[in-house]
Amino acid sequence: MASPFSLGKAIVNTARQLYERGMLVGTEGNISARLDDNRIMITPSGLAKGGLSPEDMVIVDINGKQLQGRNQPSSELLMHLYVYKTRPDVGACVHSHPPYTTAFAVAGIPLAEDVLPEVVLFIGSIPLTDYAMPGTDAVPESLAPYAETGSAFVLRNHGLLTVGCTLEEAFNCHETVEHYAHILFLARQLGNIETIPPDDFRRLEEMRRKFEKTWSNKP
Repeated sequence: MASPFSLGKAIVNTARQLYERGMLVGTEGNISARLDDNRIMITPSGLAKGGLSPEDMVIVDINGKQLQGRNQPSSELLMHLYVYKTRPDVGACVHSHPPYTTAFAVAGIPLAEDVLPEVVLFIGSIPLTDYAMPGTDAVPESLAPYAETGSAFVLRNHGLLTVGCTLEEAFNCHETVEHYAHILFLARQLGNIETIPPDDFRRLEEMRRKFEKTWSNKP
């Protein structure tokens, strides 16, 4: 497991990348990662994510009790804790409001799952959740139908949540979904979206399942 300081630096770097890519502004967004089986490090509430330092991070236990940090934990702490309790394989969560993905979330339009082979192979289905008031128990409830599998969730009228075994994996997933949403947005402006042939789509899904099984069995 990473030390608190090194993990804090990694979260700060991820937050800065999200800010530089325009996926969040001001105090928006939140990022967390496991320190160990019982401790989670999460970004603070009310601070601009593009200018954080490792000392700004907050450490809580798996039930949300604050263990360390001078700031309050993110208002979306319940969402993060729900993911970690539901998914022992998840080591990090990234939440922001990337413009194209959030535009689909606001319009209530799901991201098609059968358009780009790379998305089918490395991300899989990207569900659109029911609306939930941010910072409340309604957010975990909206994730419940989908949280046991998958790595990306579009939060209706809210933004994007991605998860991964590592912080890098969760961020890469985040970036890929936003890039995909941008492509879909442009294709809709052109007036047509061609989907992957059904047989190829099924083969890609089977390949993804094999990859997931291989990684889940990795020591």
